[in-house]
Amino acid sequence: MKMVDLFATQLEREAAISRRLLERVPEGRPDWKPHEKSMPLGYLSMLVATMPSWIALAIVQDSLDLGSPASKQATVDTTKELLAAHEAAYTKGRDALRGTSDEFLMTNWRLLVGARPSWKTRGTSSSPTRSRTWLTIAASSPSICGSTARRCPPSTGPPPTRRPSRSRRYRGSAGPWS
Repeated sequence: MKMVDLFATQLEREAAISRRLLERVPEGRPDWKPHEKSMPLGYLSMLVATMPSWIALAIVQDSLDLGSPASKQATVDTTKELLAAHEAAYTKGRDALRGTSDEFLMTNWRLLVGARPSWKTRGTSSSPTRSRTWLTIAASSPSICGSTARRCPPSTGPPPTRRPSRSRRYRGSAGPWS
C-alpha cells in the first residue's frame, strides 16, 4: 500500500472522529476554560477543526514560520460554522494528499520560529531531518501523535546530538561557577 493511500484512509477515519467531537462543542461559550491555565474551548475546538489542513500546508509549502503574524487563528461562533471549517480543512488535506506522491512525501520540510530553524534539515548533523511524511502522520492522526511525541514515527535523519548532563559535564570540578 502506498503511503499516500494509507494517510488518506487515516485522515478519513480521524476526520469522522473529529466531526463527532466538534458536534458536541457547546455554543456561546468560546472563552470557557476547564481550568485557569487551560486554553479557551473556542480556540481548542477551532484547532481540532482546522488540523487536517496542515497536511496541505506540509505538501504545498517547503517550510512554516510559526513566528509570522499570518499564523493567527480565525474564530467561529456556531457549531455549524465550526463543522464547515472542519469540512473545508478536511477537503483541503484530502485533495493535497491525492495530488502528491510517496517520493515527494520523503523530501525535507522545515519548521521555523521567527525565521530561525526549529528543525534543521538538508544535511545538518546537529538535529534530525524531518520529512514531510512525519508531518503528514502527525497532522492526519492527532490521537496518535498529539501530546505524546514518543509514539510518532522516528525521523529519517541521524539522531540528535545530546549534551551530557550537568553532573557529567562538570564532574571533578566546582562546576561553571569556579
